[in-house]
Amino acid sequence: MEYDRVVRTTVWSPGPGCHGGCGAKLYVQGDRLVKVEGDEDHPWNQGRACPRLLALTQYVYHPDRLTYPMKRGGARGEGKWIRISWDEALDTIETKFKAIREQYGPESVIFCQGTGRDVGGPISFLAYSFGSPNWVQLGLAAHSCYTPRLAAMFVTHGDYAVMDCGQFFEERYNAPEWKNPECVIIWGQNPMSGCPDAFHGHWVVECMKRGSKLIVVDPRVTWFASRADYHLQIRPGTDGALALGMANVIINEGLYDKEFVEKWTCGFDELKERVKEFPPERVASITWIPSNLIVEAARLYARSKPAAVHWGLPVDQCPEGTHVAQAISHLWCLTGNLDVPGGNVIAKPSHGVTTYPFSTHELTGLYGEEFVKKLTEKRIGADKYPMVRNFRGWGHPDMTIDQVLTGEPYPILAAWIQTTNILGGQAADTRKHYEALKKLDFIVAVDTFMNPTIQALADIVLPAATFAEKESFRSWWAPLSVIVPAVKVGDCRSDWEINLELARRFNPNLKWRTVKGLIDDRLKAAGTDFDTLAAKGSWEMPPEGHASKPYYRYDKGLLRADGQPGFNTPTGKVEFASKRFEEWRLDPLPYYEEPPESEVRTPALLREFPLIMATGRRSPVYFHSEHRMIPWLREIDPFPIVEINTKTAAELGIEDGEWVYVENRRGRIKRKARVTPTIHPKVVMVPHGWWLPETEGKEPHLYGIWEYNCNQLIPTGTQGQAGFGGGAYKTILCRVRKIDEGTS
Repeated sequence: MEYDRVVRTTVWSPGPGCHGGCGAKLYVQGDRLVKVEGDEDHPWNQGRACPRLLALTQYVYHPDRLTYPMKRGGARGEGKWIRISWDEALDTIETKFKAIREQYGPESVIFCQGTGRDVGGPISFLAYSFGSPNWVQLGLAAHSCYTPRLAAMFVTHGDYAVMDCGQFFEERYNAPEWKNPECVIIWGQNPMSGCPDAFHGHWVVECMKRGSKLIVVDPRVTWFASRADYHLQIRPGTDGALALGMANVIINEGLYDKEFVEKWTCGFDELKERVKEFPPERVASITWIPSNLIVEAARLYARSKPAAVHWGLPVDQCPEGTHVAQAISHLWCLTGNLDVPGGNVIAKPSHGVTTYPFSTHELTGLYGEEFVKKLTEKRIGADKYPMVRNFRGWGHPDMTIDQVLTGEPYPILAAWIQTTNILGGQAADTRKHYEALKKLDFIVAVDTFMNPTIQALADIVLPAATFAEKESFRSWWAPLSVIVPAVKVGDCRSDWEINLELARRFNPNLKWRTVKGLIDDRLKAAGTDFDTLAAKGSWEMPPEGHASKPYYRYDKGLLRADGQPGFNTPTGKVEFASKRFEEWRLDPLPYYEEPPESEVRTPALLREFPLIMATGRRSPVYFHSEHRMIPWLREIDPFPIVEINTKTAAELGIEDGEWVYVENRRGRIKRKARVTPTIHPKVVMVPHGWWLPETEGKEPHLYGIWEYNCNQLIPTGTQGQAGFGGGAYKTILCRVRKIDEGTS
């Protein structure tokens, strides 16, 4: 077939839904997208494409897609919607938000986003242009998604780090500077199913092909675990004890990198004292992992040169998740695997370009110290949690929903909800969020499809463009990329278009008039612009000698603002005992805390609810609560399931394919049993984000969330002392029972 155009672009949500980074070729016939492929010339994915990307044509042209603005026609939840113009929609939003700002202050409007995707730049830009400090991942208990890991790395070595799979080089695995890791620890992740933050899951397979041995920490026997030298089948939530136990072996057996530790670190003696509390025998009793496997895995990792750790969301959702991530990050520091080829390399925004502000430091660089100080004074949670105040510009989600309910210390009256299905996706204690958000005077939602959150709560709905329809940019590690539009669908607008227009209404002093003009201004730091990158195929790797290009930058003076060798920490060294934690009145060393419900902490509850419910197992065809309406994808993964061990199911009289209840003291949900030997006998795995878009959307049904959404069984308020980490999505006790015959 002949095509009129082939547009080379970079993938980022919405569409595939993911955290993005892959290169794609969009085939256009006339004004219609007709085929999508991975771009074989893009170094990130080298032509590979996930099912969600390959199904993009079904997503873009789905008959139920939102393609024009609407306002609510009846009561909330009644399901009556009236088409309106963009002018009416934006005028209404401007009027409502300004009235609230004038009477109550800009902090009374919250700006809510989903997980880390393309919306982070536009929504923070809009919130700060309006003047609100309350940009928040509402519903994500304890901000337990990547933020705890980022915080732990920030306080340990001053910058973020990722497993090195050659992704910083155009030649990838043939780059002469790169080394294949001899050993990889996959900690709480099934990389190919999710392609996590700024990481393509297949990279681990490429390392395996080149000889990498695996250690897998997971209660499930994943594809990776089945090929690992050591599968550490852990009790959910006990990862901190395992990391400290491995550090115990590495230190006490003298397996650490003595030269690196002596020259580039501080606090080693304090860490050595702390890990004495975690001998392998004690760690085995906590984690369910035999002590000999803990010792052997620690030795394999420490003796491999180089070695790397790739980790996932369960780390954040452990009790005191930030300190758990601190313990794991210490492993690559102890072994000298930081910013070396094939280790965990420092990851800075490509070319020094900020897509959206991760940290208080980046916020200050974009908006100025006085502006950030003013925001922090009103940001929800900043007065209680040191890391909300000092590390990252999020409002605290658990405290935000409590403040909506109480009105203290100031009222929350409106919400901007952009690319997040709060009720069907991330919100712990879903009913609490539902009841709280119904209290708000005015709610705007921006998305691509109708969902339970919009049906239940929204007053205005704005239709968002997919990545195939928009201009945007991406600098999340490397390469520096732009997102190049190929088609236009209906009256949809990109998140950047929508937010820039409203930002200019709220702050007429903004200098940008077009999205491309804003992007070009951000790209000046890289000495390029949107059109130049688009002409190159949408991407460019950082230049040699730049701070965003590895390796050994701590020895070259490329990490510190003063240009001196060392790390971007108060001491200039890797800090095993964190000075920043000490300053913030937190334990400077990693430690272990038991899950809020467990065989140790709540033995009486265990007798009633004898299984651990771990939610959030990724599907390769869905991204969180997205894509259930896409035919090709739903055919592959059609039902909300619960994975239960073969032996456990037999004891309960449950057969594969039967519908069952998953219950705990907060309620129950309905799931289809998938009986499998791959899950630990004491654990059940419950995929999250389930709603049924083919069913009734209006109240009280809301597409079946009250029947199937597992987050109803998860509490809020389990955050750690830092404020980040501890959302109990993977550690809550439950039971599973058959649904009696004849039950509706």
